[in-house]
Amino acid sequence: MDWAQLDLNPKVVAAARRANIQSIKEILCLSGPDLQRLTKLSSSDVRYLHKTVAAVVKNDPVVTALQMYNEECPFPTQNRKLSMGCPVLDLLLGGGIPLMGITEIVGESSAGKTQICMQLCLSVQFPRSYGGQEAGAVYICTEDTFPNKRLQQLIALQSMLRADVPADIVNDIKFGNNIFIEHVADVESLNRCISKRLPILLSRGLIRLVVIDSVAALFRCEFGASDSIAKARCLQKFGAMLHHLSHRFSSPIICVNQITDAISDSHLAQSDFGLSGKVLPALGLTWSNQLLMRLMVSRTQFCVEGAFPGDEYALSSGTVQRRMEIIFAPHLPQSFCNYIICKEGVRGVKETGI
Repeated sequence: MDWAQLDLNPKVVAAARRANIQSIKEILCLSGPDLQRLTKLSSSDVRYLHKTVAAVVKNDPVVTALQMYNEECPFPTQNRKLSMGCPVLDLLLGGGIPLMGITEIVGESSAGKTQICMQLCLSVQFPRSYGGQEAGAVYICTEDTFPNKRLQQLIALQSMLRADVPADIVNDIKFGNNIFIEHVADVESLNRCISKRLPILLSRGLIRLVVIDSVAALFRCEFGASDSIAKARCLQKFGAMLHHLSHRFSSPIICVNQITDAISDSHLAQSDFGLSGKVLPALGLTWSNQLLMRLMVSRTQFCVEGAFPGDEYALSSGTVQRRMEIIFAPHLPQSFCNYIICKEGVRGVKETGI
């Protein structure tokens, strides 16, 4: 223990050293009378020693539930979120994606899951004052090849999407240099990437976001209906690794998931996971228990054209309107908002419902 960091009388320090006290923990674990007996100090000196050591250990003040509710909590990682890159979507999610935990984006094909993930990979690179984490992202592909051309289009139009950020800040960010892309073909390769490669990039501060697109593809291919127990164990181990990385480095994990048809109405009633309609997220209840938040995205039957009131961007003819729903989250009610995918990225429509 470095006694120099404690504002103590040299007489007290000398007495503690004579008593062979070598750590702050030892001081705090000893009662006043025991400490007084070992050090031969007066009761007032022992009380001051306890108070001084406790002040050094106490880094964070006690907070109330009301302070946490009003987002006045002094623990920054509990309040900070990763922006979605759109104020409407951020409003739906209470500020964005939580920094600690696994967030799942589940939905049908062409609902915009990959588009949202790529936008998050760009958003994480912005300064913290603009909802980013000033770091890059890892994008793990398990199905199709990474859509690099679309990413380059999004990068070129970031100043149009993020009008809230000064143009010089946007132009200074080298977006393409900070996205690490990995293609994996089996569960073993995925586990090796998660356990070996990601910790290196996270510990060096190079990334603060992990995207897996999609988590269902590999597990559905490698495990049959008769392998449910082995599959559940593998999913639990996989989820534990992701949680460890997310909490250790305060980095959100985004997992894309597929949907599957419900077998019957009775099956749907027992296992609907909060979803409406005759579809279920893949991977079952074992995987659902690993998640902090589940977002359901889908295409609607409506198209929008022109420009929204108050917005300066125009839409191409017949732009499909999509919907994002909060299925479950510990800090948010079930709610939804509509969004569109335009050339500059994903934009929420200023309509919300519960």
